[in-house]
Amino acid sequence: MTGIRLTLALLGAAALTLTAVPAHASAAAAPITDQVSLELRKDGVLQVSEKIGGTGEVKRTFLTRTRYDDGNDRVYQIANVKGGQLAGDVLTVKAPATVTYEVKGTVTPSGGVEELRWFAVNGWNVPVSKATVKVTGAGMVQNLSCFAGELTSAIGCTSASMDHGATQADFEQENLAPGEALTVVVGYPKGTSSGTPILERRFSLAGAFTLNGITGGALAALLVLMLGGIGLLYWTRGRDARIAGQDNSIDPVQNGHFSPPDGVRPGQIGTLVDEQADVVDVTATIVDLAVRGYLRIDERPRQAYDAPDWTLVRLPTAPVEALLPYEKALYDAVFEGRDAVLLSELSGSFAKNLGKVRDELYADVVRQGWFARRPDTERTRWTTIGFVLIGAGILATVGLAWFTTYGLLGLALIIAGAALAVGGQFMPAKTAKGSAALAHTLSFRQYLFSGELANVPEQHRVELFSRYLPYAVIFDGVEHWSRVVASVTGNGHQADNLYWYHGPAEWDLSKFAGSMRTFTTTTSGAISATRQLRSL
Repeated sequence: MTGIRLTLALLGAAALTLTAVPAHASAAAAPITDQVSLELRKDGVLQVSEKIGGTGEVKRTFLTRTRYDDGNDRVYQIANVKGGQLAGDVLTVKAPATVTYEVKGTVTPSGGVEELRWFAVNGWNVPVSKATVKVTGAGMVQNLSCFAGELTSAIGCTSASMDHGATQADFEQENLAPGEALTVVVGYPKGTSSGTPILERRFSLAGAFTLNGITGGALAALLVLMLGGIGLLYWTRGRDARIAGQDNSIDPVQNGHFSPPDGVRPGQIGTLVDEQADVVDVTATIVDLAVRGYLRIDERPRQAYDAPDWTLVRLPTAPVEALLPYEKALYDAVFEGRDAVLLSELSGSFAKNLGKVRDELYADVVRQGWFARRPDTERTRWTTIGFVLIGAGILATVGLAWFTTYGLLGLALIIAGAALAVGGQFMPAKTAKGSAALAHTLSFRQYLFSGELANVPEQHRVELFSRYLPYAVIFDGVEHWSRVVASVTGNGHQADNLYWYHGPAEWDLSKFAGSMRTFTTTTSGAISATRQLRSL
């Protein structure tokens, strides 16, 4: 019996516990009452007092932002909360309690009246069994209305009235579900308060980049100003100096010997023409060093499917000390203390030395007096400024678009920066001496491909035409001029060689044009990891 009684007692305790849980949950969701007093002060601030009836902790989420128009939100600012804890837009209250606070931004002037609109009861996390709202202000009530239910509801509240003196408006609503609202609207005479809506621009791409008379005109003015400034900058700093009264006629043959215009060598011509020290300029210099007797190019024999290759042979009697700095840098980079090197061995390893050779070429054109400043440095300077402008334009565009409707104005900086970044490639300017050298160079190019070669003595043609070949590399005429060189002698006989170019057995000068074309292409690929092509 004792065991039975103990079991029954435990079952009874468990039953009491189970019935207590829903009772506690029900208490947490118990409805409250809300008595609200609103006073519109002269300064436009709404003074609120809420007397909350009920038990336990309850929460209210204020509605502090609504849509005002296509470009703006209306903001309600809540401050000086007493009787509860406000965290963000959430008010926590332990009922029963009285809570007071102030709201700014509830008044909207319209015509001859000003309208007070406020969500007097809304956002509670529990039902509101009864809500009453009393509204007073510094003026007489002109009109009133109220809405109950969802925030977008157009259903009127239970009752709305004003006293006989039209100094107080009263509203009442029963049975509001959690989250539902009682919105009150009261009209007062204009000047009752100094309140105005608080508006914040709502971000949108369409609004941020509004095109109207102001933004369109300002954008056009900025573009004209900035692009005009870039044009003026190029006009004053980027144009080549003009030359006048120069005789550009070219006769590179003097007393049977080759004399390039102004003594300009192939690598220098390539840098002078396009203001860049390219791989093709380096390739032409290798051919030029061979023609001038500093090295010899020996074509390696190969089978049908072998890759073509050449041996570059150092000539011991060559006056290396007479080389220009960029030529010496190239000569040392090719041989690196060796007497001979396969062209294929330069592939990959030479790329690290290419920068030094190009650097010396840029320094050389300044030493020659053809440029006041190094072309690469000049391009880098203006291109960098252009990218800085683009970055500033992006930041300006983002800032203007986020905070204003003038995002289009930032685009002017981006466009100007892009124009300067691209235009920076054309900023290197030749001096008068450089412009004269360029004019002579172009006349030489015209002479080279004119076919007027009958005045060259036959005994000098092999040497002279070989001396022309490196320049033909620069002028993209390798195959044409190689055929000219091959036609001077040999006439298809086997084992015909040039003093600077030796072919393998079973090779003759009739194959020289094809060999030379392949050699220049292979050399350009071998000395640079990324081949850079240039056209005149």
